[in-house]
Amino acid sequence: MIGSKISFSTKVRLLPALAACVLLSACYHMPPLNPPPGPVYDVRSVTVVSANGASPRLLSEVSTRVNAAIAATKRAVTEGAVALTIHITQSERAQGYEKNRNSAKVDIDASAIDTGSVVAVNSFESTTFSADSDAIDDLMAEDIAARIRAAYGLTAPRPDN
Repeated sequence: MIGSKISFSTKVRLLPALAACVLLSACYHMPPLNPPPGPVYDVRSVTVVSANGASPRLLSEVSTRVNAAIAATKRAVTEGAVALTIHITQSERAQGYEKNRNSAKVDIDASAIDTGSVVAVNSFESTTFSADSDAIDDLMAEDIAARIRAAYGLTAPRPDN
């Protein structure tokens, strides 16, 4: 018999390997740990406000870009119509050693259009790097708009040809 020729010490050494194989094969059939997708809202309008000195151009550019994304988005099934209020709570320019870091803190409230109650809240901080003072607002606005598009499932508008 083959089994009788294997020594006890060899069997003991093979036991952890066998246990690992059994454990890995059991884990193979486990479902993935992806979180369920969040609700999809039908974003109808956006208002961008700031109380702490964000430039008017930044506010205007964020509003323009998010409104363009709203217009480009087509939805089949949604949770309900909402209006976004984007609060730029802090905006700082020319930070860091080279004075090229620019940041903004953004809070977003999604309010149901029919009831006015807040149904979703989102917050993030946006940081861009540019020494060109003319490009700061455009870069920051695009970064903020891209984060909003991702958070609320909006479509990026196609550039006009």
